[in-house]
Parts: sequence; C-alpha cells; structure tokens
Amino acid sequence: MIERPGCVYCIIFKRDVAPIYHKSPEGQLAPLVHADLRALPEDITFASRPFVTPTFILIDTSGQELERLTGYPGDEFFWPYIHTMITRHLPDDAIAATP
Repeated sequence: MIERPGCVYCIIFKRDVAPIYHKSPEGQLAPLVHADLRALPEDITFASRPFVTPTFILIDTSGQELERLTGYPGDEFFWPYIHTMITRHLPDDAIAATP
C-alpha cells in the first residue's frame, strides 16, 4: 500500500479494512505492507511511479510489480478486485487451496 500523510482515503482504508486484512485469505496470500509515496522502496520494480494514494501494488517474490489498484473506491469494490488481482497471479493448485 502506497500512502502519504493526510490522505483521507488512506485513513478510511486503515480504519475499515486494514485491521482485518491480515485475517482474510487475500491477506494470507499477499500481506499488506505500507510504504510512503515520498520514500518508495528501492527493492521494488514498479511498472510506473505511483502518484495517487492509496495505491495497492501486488509484487512477486523478486520485487517486480504484477498489478495495481489505484485509489480506494470503498470496501465493496476493494475486496472482489483485490481477490481477483491476487488469484490471477497464482498457479491453479494454489487457487484450489485458497480458503
């Protein structure tokens, strides 16, 4: 999760989703890591520089960006989108084992 201080949608996400994300199947497959927009991790290869917060970036084990969700459109959109984003990049046998 790329964020910045004072981002209203980041605050809403942290209030409504972040406390339970790690307990979800999505959180088990793709743990949430927070990074500041002004100090992006150097060990990640981004498809393009994020400029909107929050931006949720799925990365592979080598640090390569696979896909992203720009913005936080509310939990009704977030959960299905993140689920699809994550499972699209899993092998078929991992998807079958996902709770």
